[in-house]
Amino acid sequence: MRVVVVGQGYVGLPLAIRAAETGHEVVGYDVDTERVKSLAAGESYVEDVSAERIRAALDAGTYRATDSVRDCGGFDVAVVTVPTPLHEGTPDLTYIEESARSLARYLRPGATVILESTTYPGTTQELFGPLLEEGSGLVAGSDFHLGYSPERIDPGNPVWGFEQTPKIVSGVDAASLKAVQGFYDGLVDTTVPVGSPKEAELAKLLENTFRHVNIALVNEIAMFARHLDIDVWQAIDAASSKPFGFMRFTPGPGVGGHCLPIDPSYLSWRVQRELGQSFRFVELANDINNHMPDYVTRRLVNAFNTRKRAVNGSRILLLGLAYKKNTGDARESPALPISQLLLDMGAEVRAADPHVVEGHNVNTDTRLVRVELTEEELTAADAVVLVTDHDAFDYALVEAHADYVLDCRRRLSGPRIEVL
Repeated sequence: MRVVVVGQGYVGLPLAIRAAETGHEVVGYDVDTERVKSLAAGESYVEDVSAERIRAALDAGTYRATDSVRDCGGFDVAVVTVPTPLHEGTPDLTYIEESARSLARYLRPGATVILESTTYPGTTQELFGPLLEEGSGLVAGSDFHLGYSPERIDPGNPVWGFEQTPKIVSGVDAASLKAVQGFYDGLVDTTVPVGSPKEAELAKLLENTFRHVNIALVNEIAMFARHLDIDVWQAIDAASSKPFGFMRFTPGPGVGGHCLPIDPSYLSWRVQRELGQSFRFVELANDINNHMPDYVTRRLVNAFNTRKRAVNGSRILLLGLAYKKNTGDARESPALPISQLLLDMGAEVRAADPHVVEGHNVNTDTRLVRVELTEEELTAADAVVLVTDHDAFDYALVEAHADYVLDCRRRLSGPRIEVL
């Protein structure tokens, strides 16, 4: 089939390349001209998709990237994987709306359109579908198939990649569900059909809200445990020995990426708008997780005070700018507000991250200096903060040469290491 994937980021590119590898003729459409140029040259900016896979698809003629919407014409299946950011707590569905209007021009009877972007329950049937109908003159269900299948990409996960992760599928009617499920059955090992797009949309938000709330819980416990002189990490290890009724979550400097800082708020916004009620669990989790960078900074200030030194004028080395280990994704990363707070306090802040390409998905303060992790940088730093525990970091080097380390991930040990 001729497949169009709108959006060639961390979600759209793995989908597009996998579809090309299974024999579909795939067009990867993205409005980012530089991103399209990189893909056309066989270069990858997503860890889960190697440059070799992209070049193989290009050479086979089963994939091409474009920034021209005209190249979307004649599709049998179109999948929308565009961002859905929040602006002051309100969902911004501009990219979904623009995608629907663009695809509507080329929508033909019998075609299938699938939304993958994370959003609030009801978006597919109340916003996305009507825009497709308005622009095409066709009716969802009767003239074309329409469904929702939430993305479940976990960047850097060596076990659960795109193919191995079960795919939730849905349709606005039985025929749409059959078409959506049939498409994904050819791409992944397992599909999980649900009754309607609303259930599929809620399932995605439920998954991320569950993680968000539990991370907030363990973060708050970690703060209390320190004041109570309790090793929270030992307590978590002990609790994790229970083979039932407990799932391990660990403290950290905050949450990042597109999912946890944003997705639960979509559900909270929908509940408030439709029911006039507050989603207290989400609001509390947001408050705790959003303020973890402040807590990390306070811990660092206290460490300097204990040593009778000031943050102002000190040199601080951050290890990791990405929100997640072994990835280059710095969207909503807690490292960014941590660096901003320290810079505003007058510190000289330097950051090392072998995965995050400068200028790509990371907008740092111009005062932040990017460096390599070396013995010289470690010995010159008054403090080191391990924000993201990439496997590529030389932790033995850090333990041997850092004067003081605030370890936010419990990756290090030694007399000069303080764990979050």
